Amino acid sequence: MRNELFTKEKERQLSLHPRIEKIEVKYTGKSHSGSVFVMNKALSTPYNCAMHLSEWHCKNSVLAFVDGEIWDMYRPLTKSCEIRFLTFKDEDPEEVNKAYWRSCAMIMACVLKRAFKDEYSVNLVRAPEVPVISGAFCYDVVLDNKLDDWKPTKDNFCSLTRDAKKLIHQDLPFETLHVEAKVAREMFQHNTYKMEMIERKASQNREGIVPLHRFGDFVDVSEGPHIPRTSFCFQYEITAAHNLRTDQSGLIRRFQGVSLPVHLKAHHTVWHKLLERSKRLVTEEEYLEAAAQCPEAKDGTEEGKSVTNLQVFNLLCLAKPELVSVFEFWYKSRMLRVRLCSGVLSLDCIPSIQYQRISFGMS
Repeated sequence: MRNELFTKEKERQLSLHPRIEKIEVKYTGKSHSGSVFVMNKALSTPYNCAMHLSEWHCKNSVLAFVDGEIWDMYRPLTKSCEIRFLTFKDEDPEEVNKAYWRSCAMIMACVLKRAFKDEYSVNLVRAPEVPVISGAFCYDVVLDNKLDDWKPTKDNFCSLTRDAKKLIHQDLPFETLHVEAKVAREMFQHNTYKMEMIERKASQNREGIVPLHRFGDFVDVSEGPHIPRTSFCFQYEITAAHNLRTDQSGLIRRFQGVSLPVHLKAHHTVWHKLLERSKRLVTEEEYLEAAAQCPEAKDGTEEGKSVTNLQVFNLLCLAKPELVSVFEFWYKSRMLRVRLCSGVLSLDCIPSIQYQRISFGMS
């Protein structure tokens, strides 16, 4: 029903623009800077603009920066504007990483919603906004009370992961639609958690608008923006489930997983370390506490000698070339503290209060 209502509302909004109006979009990125595209108002998207630049921009652009606002790649442009694109390898990929984590969580939510068929009820609660330094993306759910004693096994997680990878391989686009609160309420009327979220989001703007997100036929109300397509995920695994608390609806569980994008593939040794780390319970409180203790993940050595990004990058290229991409992803995300001592490069995952050390000999 939600998918049909989403499509109906999308068609209604498109009908509000019977005449195709033109807008000018000026590109302000590094290459082809100053290029101006004549696009269709309320129809053309940042992805359509990327198509005018190159195949590289289409494949690597994760988000757009439109007149100073972060924008989904498939969200229609509504006026003349300036635009540039954000990738995983930018100097500051914070917004890109946030979008990636949200999208991974949304894929997991879809899998959990469908995994139990009609035999058991599944209520989606929310996807906690945790950064990549937490080590795992999350989604809170309330399962049927008949499953309160159920503890997922390794085979269960493997099955959930297989379902997620099927969605990833389908290369489904993430769509965003801004709707009135009454439309969102109609879609999620049977989910009290989502109804509360709708009211909260509607109260944050005068128009009472709520953003909805969809890939395939799965619709959710959550934070945004999202990555362009499910195929941007590469290494992906659902790894853990933790019991949080019990409320009037039942036991709330936090399912967790970890993923790396297709642009930043990891060696299997590093991937195994990430999998193990992702199983630990992730809480927003833990991250806030760690961030307060360590607001900046600075370069340094145990002997007090500074190590620059470039030095670390070059050392890593010599020692383990296959780890360069994942290093870029971690380091730029402030997920690592870097130490060089006695010819050993140590990459300490932060928060520092609970980290695993991965060391690579440089000799």
